[in-house]
Amino acid sequence: MSTLIERLKWRYATKQYDPSKTVPAEKLERILEAVRLTATSSGLQPFELLVVTHKDIREQIKAVSWDQTQVTDCSHLLVFAAWDDITPERVNMMFDLTNEVRGTVNEGWENYRQLLLGILAERGKEANYQAAARQAYIGLGSALIAAAFEEVDTTPMEGFDPAAVDDILGLPARNLRSVVMLPLGYRAAEGDWLVDLQKVRRSRENFITEIK
Repeated sequence: MSTLIERLKWRYATKQYDPSKTVPAEKLERILEAVRLTATSSGLQPFELLVVTHKDIREQIKAVSWDQTQVTDCSHLLVFAAWDDITPERVNMMFDLTNEVRGTVNEGWENYRQLLLGILAERGKEANYQAAARQAYIGLGSALIAAAFEEVDTTPMEGFDPAAVDDILGLPARNLRSVVMLPLGYRAAEGDWLVDLQKVRRSRENFITEIK
């Protein structure tokens, strides 16, 4: 069995963290880099990642997250925040960055830029936000896998008031909206009812369909 599969079998949605343990900086940076390298539609990266360690801010977030202790007991709290709209300015920023990094201007790429701008304008702000939010979940998946590989515990969380979290973190001023949160840390030695329970997943036969 590969190391990656072993780690994925090891991970679970941690219910109780040990607040005395901190994720080492090098492990954290590898997890964050995995999120930064996540595949996104048209390479737009239409979300941003906030790493929250400020104690008072985490207490405020906990109060609007059903008082879930993972928010305050974890080592680092990741908040995935999607663009509130995929605007022409944001699209052009990423296309221009691509041209700068690659040192060339490709005619087909520029034609695609104009096509995409038209599609996004027709789709509208809310639909664009929903599309950006779906991309944020791809980033969440990368973080979960990377953290498992680093033997860092995680808890993907949707159980919070997004508007309240947005206000706490000042996201409206940055034209961002919180989508999902991910505490990172280390499971407590005692008090986590889920830690020793067997992982439950549907069988391969009931989950995967091969079309040949």
